[in-house]
Amino acid sequence: MSVEQANNWDAIVIGGGAAGLFCAGVAGQLGQKILVLDHAEVLGEKIRISGGGRCNFTNMNSTPANFLSMNPNFVKSALSRYKASDFIELVKSYNIPFHEKHKGQLFCDVSAKQIIDLLFEECKKGGVVIKNPVTVTGIKKINQEDANQASYPWSVETSTGIEKAKAIVMATGGLPVPAIGATDYALDVAKQFNMPVVNVRPALVPLSFTSDEFANLSELSGLSVPVKVKSGTKSQRYGTCQFDEDLLLTHKGLSGPAILQGSSYWHEGEAIHINWFNDVDIDELFDDDANRLKLTENILGAVLPQRLAKAFAEQKNLMGRKWAEVGKKDRQALKDFLTNWAVKPAGTLGWKKAEVMLGGVDTKALDGQTMMSKDNPGLYFIGECVDVTGHLGGHNFQWAWASGFVCAHSLARK
Repeated sequence: MSVEQANNWDAIVIGGGAAGLFCAGVAGQLGQKILVLDHAEVLGEKIRISGGGRCNFTNMNSTPANFLSMNPNFVKSALSRYKASDFIELVKSYNIPFHEKHKGQLFCDVSAKQIIDLLFEECKKGGVVIKNPVTVTGIKKINQEDANQASYPWSVETSTGIEKAKAIVMATGGLPVPAIGATDYALDVAKQFNMPVVNVRPALVPLSFTSDEFANLSELSGLSVPVKVKSGTKSQRYGTCQFDEDLLLTHKGLSGPAILQGSSYWHEGEAIHINWFNDVDIDELFDDDANRLKLTENILGAVLPQRLAKAFAEQKNLMGRKWAEVGKKDRQALKDFLTNWAVKPAGTLGWKKAEVMLGGVDTKALDGQTMMSKDNPGLYFIGECVDVTGHLGGHNFQWAWASGFVCAHSLARK
């Protein structure tokens, strides 16, 4: 094989993360000659740190309703062709022990490294060539009229030379966790080929508050409590949501699953609404005659952490007051305060703390059955760089597997 032939590929996958490696492995096993390029010294770092080091690799209940996109229907084709059950079977075939943690979320029993090893082994089975660390410095589409180049119309310039391919797959993820080499290179490539991009921002990210807005709650850092969180407005990009999850008080603001979920729908300047009583019947609690001689903070403390109950009693000037001494108006004010606590975040904690990127390559420019650009044949975008963002709990990994799968099968058909 000549050097020139060695540098000719059926497809070059740029990005060696979850979506890129999975797509490469599937395509390779379908008979495609695949090259994966990545700038990182070590591949799969985002997988390694996910799920507290145990990788929430999918969600048994993943459906299109678990994803945000300007086009909510876009995910349907890929998710129906590669389901959570399909990836679960793959994990089982590698004898990787796993467990359900919460609401269909599946985690490795031992380590996220097992998922990384699975992906590398799938690539090995498909004869995939992986080159890293390699910097991609440019991507060009060769003039199709040049008969000598027509078979390999895509040219990728790298720090180690030029590679040619029949197709390019952009799988470089998004901007979260810059410390491990996160990049928005896929968005630059999309713009280079005149494809629309939906503005990006951090998602599944903690929210920060000013000292005035957060009052005395900042002193309760570390407390976790189940709540209902409402976020977003009907007029905004993705509408509204409500999540029943745990909220975590931090020294900078609010975190925990409830807030991370709500952050994807929140927009600057808007309030989020928290029901601290979650599923507790507050009317029954407040109207119970047995509580007449109890202190307000102790009544609240029956259903909330004691320190939080005292903080709320202080905020409403009810600390140390017996319930019989609290008038009807003050009781109603306390009820409204605790079931619809409206507060405006100052912002998010940014890309360093975000789990995913919201926005990305506009889905109206992509074929949902193949992930290929409608106007640039042979150019694909998969995974996080696309304007598809999953809820917390394994859905984003499922999107990586599903979008990679349909892309791989499209490559094989070509």
